[in-house]
Amino acid sequence: MTTSTIEPKFRTITLTGRRPVKINEAEWPTLAQGVWTDHDGTIREQANRTWTLSLRVRQHADGRAIVYATYEYDTQFQGEPDYACRVGRLVDAGADLPTIITEVGRLMDDRLEDLADRPAEGRQHVRDVVADAIADLPAETI
Repeated sequence: MTTSTIEPKFRTITLTGRRPVKINEAEWPTLAQGVWTDHDGTIREQANRTWTLSLRVRQHADGRAIVYATYEYDTQFQGEPDYACRVGRLVDAGADLPTIITEVGRLMDDRLEDLADRPAEGRQHVRDVVADAIADLPAETI
């Protein structure tokens, strides 16, 4: 008789001001997220330009959390460069997650501030992604 074991899925997350962390996704499930995507044309798979901005909160059973954001601009136009950036924070258990989410949003906004117009199109959506991630947190019972 053979037993199949599922190999854990690991993810490396880039953080701001410290080295990246490597996590087992099963031990750090997504607690909340906000995502914005766009593309030119009608069908994303046929687009010449695509934009993706996401902010995620992952939380370990011990209460620690990772709040991180990624931005990707992909282009098929010759001479026009792709662009990607990542920011994030690892926080202790009990941290004020809405405040940390807002901080990570500001870090992302700062990274996008100096880009040319096309790659930075997602910048105008940072505030919405932050709001969506905060709204996606588990509700507080009062």
